Amino acid sequence: MTSTTTQQTRVSTAVRAAEPGVRFRELLASEWIKLWSLRSISWAFGVSALVIIAINVSAAVADYNNWPTYNEGIRALFVPVWAMRDAFTIGACMVLVLATGGIGALTVVGEYSTGQIRTTFAAVPARRSVVAAKTAIVTAVMLIYGTVVAGTSFGVTQAILSGRDISLSLDHPGALRAVAASALLAPVCALVGMGLGALIRHTAATLVTFTGILLLLPFLLNERHRWSSAILHALPRSAWERLVQMSDPFEPVPYPATVGGSWIVYAAWPLAAAVVAVVAVRRHDL
Repeated sequence: MTSTTTQQTRVSTAVRAAEPGVRFRELLASEWIKLWSLRSISWAFGVSALVIIAINVSAAVADYNNWPTYNEGIRALFVPVWAMRDAFTIGACMVLVLATGGIGALTVVGEYSTGQIRTTFAAVPARRSVVAAKTAIVTAVMLIYGTVVAGTSFGVTQAILSGRDISLSLDHPGALRAVAASALLAPVCALVGMGLGALIRHTAATLVTFTGILLLLPFLLNERHRWSSAILHALPRSAWERLVQMSDPFEPVPYPATVGGSWIVYAAWPLAAAVVAVVAVRRHDL
Protein backbone atom coordinates (compact mmCIF):
# COMPACT_ATOMS: atom_id res chain seq x y z
CA MET A 1 0.00 0.00 0.00
CA THR A 2 2.80 2.33 0.94
CA SER A 3 4.62 1.50 -2.30
CA THR A 4 1.50 2.25 -4.38
CA THR A 5 0.95 5.53 -2.59
CA THR A 6 4.56 6.52 -3.11
CA GLN A 7 4.32 5.69 -6.83
CA GLN A 8 1.11 7.73 -7.18
CA THR A 9 2.78 10.63 -5.43
CA ARG A 10 5.73 10.48 -7.80
CA VAL A 11 3.45 10.38 -10.86
CA SER A 12 1.41 13.28 -9.51
CA THR A 13 4.57 15.24 -8.85
CA ALA A 14 5.84 14.54 -12.37
CA VAL A 15 2.55 15.69 -13.90
CA ARG A 16 2.59 18.89 -11.89
CA ALA A 17 6.19 19.48 -12.92
CA ALA A 18 5.42 18.94 -16.59
CA GLU A 19 2.20 21.00 -16.64
CA PRO A 20 3.75 24.45 -16.06
CA GLY A 21 5.97 24.02 -19.12
CA VAL A 22 2.94 23.54 -21.35
CA ARG A 23 0.97 26.26 -19.62
CA PHE A 24 3.84 28.73 -19.84
CA ARG A 25 3.99 28.26 -23.62
CA GLU A 26 0.28 29.01 -23.70
CA LEU A 27 0.87 32.07 -21.53
CA LEU A 28 3.53 33.32 -23.92
CA ALA A 29 1.11 32.95 -26.83
CA SER A 30 -1.60 34.72 -24.85
CA GLU A 31 0.67 37.64 -23.95
CA TRP A 32 1.82 37.93 -27.55
CA ILE A 33 -1.80 38.17 -28.73
CA LYS A 34 -2.70 40.70 -26.03
CA LEU A 35 0.28 42.87 -26.90
CA TRP A 36 -0.62 43.16 -30.57
CA SER A 37 -4.39 43.29 -30.06
CA LEU A 38 -4.10 46.98 -29.21
CA ARG A 39 -3.91 49.06 -32.36
CA SER A 40 -2.12 51.81 -30.47
CA ILE A 41 0.85 49.49 -29.82
CA SER A 42 1.62 49.08 -33.51
CA TRP A 43 1.33 52.82 -34.04
CA ALA A 44 3.55 53.52 -31.03
CA PHE A 45 6.26 51.23 -32.36
CA GLY A 46 6.11 52.59 -35.89
CA VAL A 47 5.85 56.30 -35.13
CA SER A 48 8.47 56.28 -32.38
CA ALA A 49 10.94 54.37 -34.57
CA LEU A 50 10.50 56.86 -37.41
CA VAL A 51 10.87 59.84 -35.07
CA ILE A 52 14.02 58.45 -33.43
CA ILE A 53 15.69 57.65 -36.74
CA ALA A 54 14.62 61.00 -38.19
CA ILE A 55 16.19 62.92 -35.30
CA ASN A 56 19.49 61.12 -35.73
CA VAL A 57 19.47 61.45 -39.51
CA SER A 58 18.72 65.16 -39.18
CA ALA A 59 21.83 65.58 -37.01
CA ALA A 60 23.98 63.73 -39.56
CA VAL A 61 22.61 65.79 -42.45
CA ALA A 62 23.29 69.01 -40.55
CA ASP A 63 26.91 68.03 -39.94
CA TYR A 64 27.30 66.91 -43.55
CA ASN A 65 26.09 70.30 -44.78
CA ASN A 66 28.05 72.33 -42.22
CA TRP A 67 31.31 70.40 -42.56
CA PRO A 68 33.03 73.01 -44.82
CA THR A 69 32.47 75.68 -42.15
CA TYR A 70 33.92 73.68 -39.23
CA ASN A 71 37.29 74.74 -37.85
CA GLU A 72 40.24 72.42 -37.33
CA GLY A 73 39.38 71.82 -33.68
CA ILE A 74 35.94 70.45 -34.50
CA ARG A 75 37.26 68.42 -37.43
CA ALA A 76 39.92 66.82 -35.25
CA LEU A 77 37.28 65.63 -32.77
CA PHE A 78 34.55 64.72 -35.23
CA VAL A 79 35.72 61.13 -35.64
CA PRO A 80 34.78 59.37 -33.49
CA VAL A 81 33.07 61.73 -31.00
CA TRP A 82 30.67 63.71 -33.13
CA ALA A 83 30.07 60.94 -35.62
CA MET A 84 28.75 58.75 -32.82
CA ARG A 85 26.69 61.60 -31.39
CA ASP A 86 24.97 61.92 -34.76
CA ALA A 87 24.09 58.22 -34.69
CA PHE A 88 22.64 58.38 -31.17
CA THR A 89 21.55 61.88 -30.18
CA ILE A 90 20.24 62.84 -26.75
CA GLY A 91 16.94 63.90 -28.26
CA ALA A 92 16.44 60.53 -29.93
CA CYS A 93 17.39 58.79 -26.69
CA MET A 94 14.71 60.68 -24.76
CA VAL A 95 12.07 59.74 -27.32
CA LEU A 96 13.17 56.10 -27.11
CA VAL A 97 13.04 56.10 -23.32
CA LEU A 98 9.58 57.68 -23.20
CA ALA A 99 8.11 55.53 -25.97
CA THR A 100 9.38 52.18 -24.72
CA GLY A 101 8.57 52.99 -21.10
CA GLY A 102 5.05 53.98 -22.09
CA ILE A 103 4.53 50.78 -24.07
CA GLY A 104 5.87 48.69 -21.19
CA ALA A 105 3.52 50.41 -18.74
CA LEU A 106 0.55 49.98 -21.08
CA THR A 107 1.01 46.20 -21.19
CA VAL A 108 0.09 46.08 -17.51
CA VAL A 109 -2.03 49.17 -16.87
CA GLY A 110 -4.17 48.46 -19.93
CA GLU A 111 -5.28 45.13 -18.49
CA TYR A 112 -6.16 46.64 -15.13
CA SER A 113 -8.10 49.54 -16.66
CA THR A 114 -10.22 47.24 -18.84
CA GLY A 115 -10.64 44.56 -16.18
CA GLN A 116 -9.07 41.94 -18.45
CA ILE A 117 -6.60 41.12 -15.69
CA ARG A 118 -9.40 39.42 -13.72
CA THR A 119 -10.04 37.04 -16.59
CA THR A 120 -6.34 36.34 -16.91
CA PHE A 121 -5.89 35.49 -13.24
CA ALA A 122 -9.10 33.47 -13.17
CA ALA A 123 -7.72 31.30 -15.96
CA VAL A 124 -4.19 31.24 -14.53
CA PRO A 125 -4.12 31.71 -10.74
CA ALA A 126 -0.30 31.49 -10.74
CA ARG A 127 0.30 35.22 -11.01
CA ARG A 128 4.07 34.89 -11.09
CA SER A 129 3.81 32.83 -14.25
CA VAL A 130 1.67 35.53 -15.87
CA VAL A 131 4.19 38.22 -14.98
CA ALA A 132 7.06 36.03 -16.19
CA ALA A 133 5.35 35.45 -19.54
CA LYS A 134 4.58 39.14 -19.95
CA THR A 135 8.17 40.02 -19.06
CA ALA A 136 9.54 37.54 -21.60
CA ILE A 137 7.33 38.85 -24.42
CA VAL A 138 8.03 42.51 -23.66
CA THR A 139 11.76 41.83 -23.45
CA ALA A 140 11.89 39.92 -26.74
CA VAL A 141 9.78 42.42 -28.68
CA MET A 142 11.63 45.43 -27.30
CA LEU A 143 15.00 43.85 -28.00
CA ILE A 144 14.04 43.41 -31.65
CA TYR A 145 12.66 46.95 -31.77
CA GLY A 146 15.77 48.43 -30.14
CA THR A 147 18.09 46.48 -32.43
CA VAL A 148 16.27 47.63 -35.55
CA VAL A 149 16.17 51.28 -34.46
CA ALA A 150 19.78 51.37 -33.23
CA GLY A 151 21.14 49.48 -36.23
CA THR A 152 19.23 51.64 -38.70
CA SER A 153 20.26 54.86 -36.97
CA PHE A 154 23.91 53.89 -37.00
CA GLY A 155 23.89 52.61 -40.56
CA VAL A 156 22.01 55.53 -42.13
CA THR A 157 23.84 58.29 -40.27
CA GLN A 158 27.25 56.85 -41.06
CA ALA A 159 26.28 56.38 -44.69
CA ILE A 160 25.44 60.09 -44.84
CA LEU A 161 28.69 61.11 -43.14
CA SER A 162 30.71 58.86 -45.43
CA GLY A 163 30.07 61.40 -48.16
CA ARG A 164 32.53 63.65 -46.31
CA ASP A 165 34.77 60.73 -45.33
CA ILE A 166 33.99 61.32 -41.65
CA SER A 167 32.00 58.18 -40.84
CA LEU A 168 32.54 55.37 -38.36
CA SER A 169 32.59 51.65 -39.08
CA LEU A 170 31.08 49.12 -36.73
CA ASP A 171 34.51 47.65 -35.98
CA HIS A 172 35.80 51.00 -34.69
CA PRO A 173 36.70 50.71 -30.98
CA GLY A 174 33.58 51.39 -28.92
CA ALA A 175 31.17 51.49 -31.87
CA LEU A 176 29.63 48.05 -31.33
CA ARG A 177 29.27 48.80 -27.61
CA ALA A 178 27.37 51.99 -28.42
CA VAL A 179 25.01 50.21 -30.82
CA ALA A 180 24.40 47.41 -28.30
CA ALA A 181 23.76 49.89 -25.48
CA SER A 182 21.26 51.79 -27.63
CA ALA A 183 19.48 48.60 -28.62
CA LEU A 184 19.30 47.30 -25.03
CA LEU A 185 17.98 50.61 -23.72
CA ALA A 186 14.58 49.73 -25.24
CA PRO A 187 13.90 46.56 -23.19
CA VAL A 188 15.45 48.12 -20.08
CA CYS A 189 13.07 51.09 -20.16
CA ALA A 190 10.09 48.96 -21.19
CA LEU A 191 10.53 46.65 -18.20
CA VAL A 192 10.90 49.62 -15.86
CA GLY A 193 7.65 51.01 -17.24
CA MET A 194 6.00 47.63 -16.77
CA GLY A 195 7.17 47.41 -13.16
CA LEU A 196 5.88 50.90 -12.37
CA GLY A 197 2.61 50.10 -14.13
CA ALA A 198 2.10 47.00 -11.98
CA LEU A 199 2.84 49.03 -8.86
CA ILE A 200 0.82 52.19 -9.61
CA ARG A 201 -1.91 50.80 -11.92
CA HIS A 202 -2.87 54.20 -13.29
CA THR A 203 -1.77 55.34 -16.74
CA ALA A 204 -1.18 59.03 -16.09
CA ALA A 205 0.49 58.52 -12.71
CA THR A 206 2.72 55.78 -14.11
CA LEU A 207 3.88 57.88 -17.05
CA VAL A 208 4.52 60.93 -14.83
CA THR A 209 6.53 58.84 -12.37
CA PHE A 210 8.46 57.14 -15.15
CA THR A 211 9.25 60.45 -16.86
CA GLY A 212 10.32 62.05 -13.60
CA ILE A 213 12.72 59.27 -12.64
CA LEU A 214 14.25 58.32 -15.98
CA LEU A 215 14.16 61.60 -17.91
CA LEU A 216 13.95 64.58 -15.55
CA LEU A 217 15.98 63.42 -12.55
CA PRO A 218 19.29 63.27 -14.51
CA PHE A 219 19.01 67.00 -15.21
CA LEU A 220 18.96 67.72 -11.47
CA LEU A 221 22.17 65.82 -10.74
CA ASN A 222 25.85 66.21 -11.65
CA GLU A 223 29.16 64.38 -11.29
CA ARG A 224 30.86 66.93 -9.05
CA HIS A 225 29.54 65.58 -5.74
CA ARG A 226 29.80 62.00 -4.54
CA TRP A 227 26.15 61.50 -3.59
CA SER A 228 24.88 63.27 -6.69
CA SER A 229 27.14 61.33 -9.06
CA ALA A 230 26.23 58.03 -7.37
CA ILE A 231 22.52 58.60 -8.05
CA LEU A 232 23.19 59.94 -11.53
CA HIS A 233 25.32 56.96 -12.56
CA ALA A 234 22.64 54.58 -11.27
CA LEU A 235 20.07 55.87 -13.77
CA PRO A 236 19.58 54.12 -17.14
CA ARG A 237 19.86 57.24 -19.27
CA SER A 238 23.17 58.20 -17.68
CA ALA A 239 24.44 54.65 -18.11
CA TRP A 240 23.51 54.85 -21.79
CA GLU A 241 25.39 58.13 -22.20
CA ARG A 242 28.53 56.55 -20.75
CA LEU A 243 28.27 53.47 -22.95
CA VAL A 244 27.90 55.45 -26.18
CA GLN A 245 30.63 57.89 -25.17
CA MET A 246 33.59 57.55 -27.52
CA SER A 247 36.16 59.51 -25.54
CA ASP A 248 36.81 60.96 -22.10
CA PRO A 249 34.91 64.15 -21.17
CA PHE A 250 36.57 67.43 -22.13
CA GLU A 251 36.22 68.63 -18.54
CA PRO A 252 37.40 65.97 -16.07
CA VAL A 253 34.96 65.29 -13.24
CA PRO A 254 35.75 63.99 -9.75
CA TYR A 255 33.40 61.01 -9.94
CA PRO A 256 33.05 59.76 -13.54
CA ALA A 257 30.95 56.76 -14.52
CA THR A 258 32.59 53.53 -15.64
CA VAL A 259 31.70 51.21 -18.49
CA GLY A 260 31.43 48.20 -16.19
CA GLY A 261 29.24 50.07 -13.74
CA SER A 262 26.97 51.22 -16.56
CA TRP A 263 26.43 47.64 -17.73
CA ILE A 264 25.53 46.70 -14.15
CA VAL A 265 22.92 49.48 -14.14
CA TYR A 266 21.50 48.06 -17.36
CA ALA A 267 21.10 44.68 -15.67
CA ALA A 268 19.87 45.92 -12.28
CA TRP A 269 16.95 48.09 -13.41
CA PRO A 270 14.97 45.47 -15.39
CA LEU A 271 15.67 42.84 -12.73
CA ALA A 272 14.38 45.14 -9.98
CA ALA A 273 11.39 46.09 -12.13
CA ALA A 274 10.48 42.43 -12.67
CA VAL A 275 10.66 41.78 -8.93
CA VAL A 276 8.47 44.82 -8.22
CA ALA A 277 5.93 43.64 -10.80
CA VAL A 278 5.75 40.14 -9.28
CA VAL A 279 5.36 41.44 -5.72
CA ALA A 280 2.80 44.07 -6.70
CA VAL A 281 0.67 41.67 -8.71
CA ARG A 282 0.72 39.02 -5.98
CA ARG A 283 -0.08 41.31 -3.06
CA HIS A 284 -2.53 43.83 -4.49
CA ASP A 285 -6.19 43.02 -4.79
CA LEU A 286 -7.86 43.29 -8.16
